[in-house]
Amino acid sequence: MDNLGRLLLRLVLVPLGYAVAVVVGTLVIVFGSWKLGDAAAHADTQVFAIFGFVFAAPVLLVMLLSLMWLPAAIGILISETFAIRSCIFHAGNGAVSALIGWNLFGYIDDTGVPLNEPLPVIAAGLAGGLAYWAIAGFSAGFWKPVFRRAAGRAMTAASHPPEIR
Repeated sequence: MDNLGRLLLRLVLVPLGYAVAVVVGTLVIVFGSWKLGDAAAHADTQVFAIFGFVFAAPVLLVMLLSLMWLPAAIGILISETFAIRSCIFHAGNGAVSALIGWNLFGYIDDTGVPLNEPLPVIAAGLAGGLAYWAIAGFSAGFWKPVFRRAAGRAMTAASHPPEIR
């Protein structure tokens, strides 16, 4: 019964962790693309920032939810199968998934210039991977519980006390 409970918990935690990771990655991309140093020089910056946050962020969130689930799912399945609980593994999985998802977006036009620079994308993947690890990755593998009580050792038979003559 304990295994069934852990399996049901994994079925809740893994999608929740993925959703939180995508939201965190979206926020990192939105804030990372603003370029606040260049933006401070222009008066219209706040208008564009609000437009980007209100209108572009939800569209980006839906696109990331739909495009990045497959590359992320491969790493998640590996971590669940082998009970890999390393934050480095999950951050790397997020970065690789973000780069694969970024390559799936394609270009805006025929110039070959990507929609976004790779640095915010990699940062979003790392942040998303760490967010997934914080929710579901630290306890990966339902068959290997995290907070298991140590099994009691069997008492060893005492040897016969030495005889003194």
